[in-house]
Amino acid sequence: MTHPFEIELETALPATPEQVWEAIATGPGIDSWFMGRNEVEPREGGSAAMETGGHREKALITAYEPGKRFASRTSPAEDGRFMAFEYLIEGREGGTTVLRVVHRGMLGDDWQDEYDALRRGWPFHLHTLQQYLAHFAGRIAVPVFAAAPTGRRSGSDVRLLLAGGLSLPLPVAVGARAQARPAGLPALDGEVVWADDERFEIRTADGIYTFHQGPGIALMFHHLFAADTDGAEDAWQRWLTGLLD
Repeated sequence: MTHPFEIELETALPATPEQVWEAIATGPGIDSWFMGRNEVEPREGGSAAMETGGHREKALITAYEPGKRFASRTSPAEDGRFMAFEYLIEGREGGTTVLRVVHRGMLGDDWQDEYDALRRGWPFHLHTLQQYLAHFAGRIAVPVFAAAPTGRRSGSDVRLLLAGGLSLPLPVAVGARAQARPAGLPALDGEVVWADDERFEIRTADGIYTFHQGPGIALMFHHLFAADTDGAEDAWQRWLTGLLD
């Protein structure tokens, strides 16, 4: 049985409507703060696609009004599930923007867990968007994704390993300094800018790094703005796998 849902949030962003539009309605812009690798066909009736960990999902662009409104909707699954996203942009004085996000659709039998995950995730994603526009505006990131099974470890044990690999004390707190020297990668030296029970995010001079512990799996979603990112995804995968072996 499917269940309808709707999540609506609003956030103030330190950017012009044009900058926000580039971030939420272009493939390179979305790559720089959201998840996966993204492609956007710039027109109403076009397609938007996201690929994460080998899984690719496409959506139909249902609204395309540059600087004002962008919306998309996935095709319904056999059981009726679908996702629809709408971004509404409103410019404010001082070169700032208010962005309203509406996420609605139909969820499946495990709808309560899915809904809770979406409800918890959106404030984090909008915070990442704010970090991108405040510190990396006009730059394009290379997205990095890695995942590794955690076996029978508890979430707290996985968090302990992730924090230890980044020289972070527990509990991980906003403002803490993170440091790591992953093999084959530049040294990471940055500040924790988000921390909750599932994930923490680190901002450095050349990237935004997210570490997430989920049921049975640890994930990383990074956005790298450095000039040389060749081999970064493979190197971070080795780091994560080695940490959890």
